[in-house]
Amino acid sequence: MATTPGTPGTPSVLRAMNDRAALDLLLAHGPLSRTRIGKLTGLSKPTASQLLARLEAAGLVVATGTTEGRPGPSAQLYAVNAGAAHVAALDVTPDRIRAAVAGLTGETVGSFELPTPGRSSTGVVRQVTQAVDGAAQDAGLVRGDLHRVVIGTPGAFDPSTGRLRYASHLPGWHSPTLLDELAAVLPMPVVYENDVNLAAVAEQRLGAARGHENFVLLWAEGGLGAALVLGGRLHRGWTGGAGEVGFLPVPGAPLMRRVAQANGGGFQELAGAVAVPRIAKRLGHETPEQPAVQVATELLTRAAAGEAELAGMLREFAQRLATGLASVVAVLDPELIVLSGAVIAAGGEPLRSLVQTELADLAAPRPRLVIGEIQQDPVLRGALQSALEATRDEVFDTSSR
Repeated sequence: MATTPGTPGTPSVLRAMNDRAALDLLLAHGPLSRTRIGKLTGLSKPTASQLLARLEAAGLVVATGTTEGRPGPSAQLYAVNAGAAHVAALDVTPDRIRAAVAGLTGETVGSFELPTPGRSSTGVVRQVTQAVDGAAQDAGLVRGDLHRVVIGTPGAFDPSTGRLRYASHLPGWHSPTLLDELAAVLPMPVVYENDVNLAAVAEQRLGAARGHENFVLLWAEGGLGAALVLGGRLHRGWTGGAGEVGFLPVPGAPLMRRVAQANGGGFQELAGAVAVPRIAKRLGHETPEQPAVQVATELLTRAAAGEAELAGMLREFAQRLATGLASVVAVLDPELIVLSGAVIAAGGEPLRSLVQTELADLAAPRPRLVIGEIQQDPVLRGALQSALEATRDEVFDTSSR
């Protein structure tokens, strides 16, 4: 019986599998010679040559330099063609939209930041397109050159209604027609993802959670949030609200009701950025009249540096973080917890060590706690990784060529 082109084991499928394996090796190792690709894939020299010729003709690889400093004749090196596709990522907060464009190899080639001050509820479509176009222009591209866009926002878009939930502090993003309006002006696939989830993607692909398939990322900046990775996949929940731990009722905080209207809950009040200056004041320390995140990071930085007067504040804040984490650990039993966000990063290793000790007393499972390694633009880098993975799956598929 004849087989169809997509049947496993047929030459076209085997060629596509070999093509993808070679492309993944080039992404992981950088430029490689035909001989080296053959050894790493187990392909013969003639087959490796045919593979490279096929990928070069498809525009997926380019010849780039030759080997030097070795005995014998130099060999041609090949690399993934970074210009074969481009993706964009946006990190959205109430104050600004930060955008970046990367080529297929992952190198950022364009960036743009758009301030969005005030509480205006109009112009979100204009702001998004301005940010996308700004990053594309910085990369020498136009909007239509982008293969995919991933947008990270606080909260999550409810899959059943298309409306943004859990992020009442993000004005203008709650219109029921917003996603349709954006789809009308952005000619490429657009994916919307929770910002903390994207920080977890960055840590899993590039940072502290590499090699871990079950972990929790706790994020502390303007709010408290978590990302849940189970079996290597993000767990988003029925409405996208999995990980919104700021709403979690916890001991030591008043029981809050109508938490969606308040955009916060017990854990947020107990251990969010607003709690740090409150603890400091109660312990007799003066705090400036500045935004809570700024004050919290300054105080925690001083405490982590060993300022003895702030040691009590650091201990109490660690205990509060551990109190909420104990509930998360009791339900999920993760192998790893990644502590991330500007507030936690300010406390550094001293804060991590205190939380680890407290959590060992409050929870039966004992996951390992680590500080996140992606300190610079974790949401944006996670969005780029997400966009690149999906785009590579599409662009690298040579089965129909």
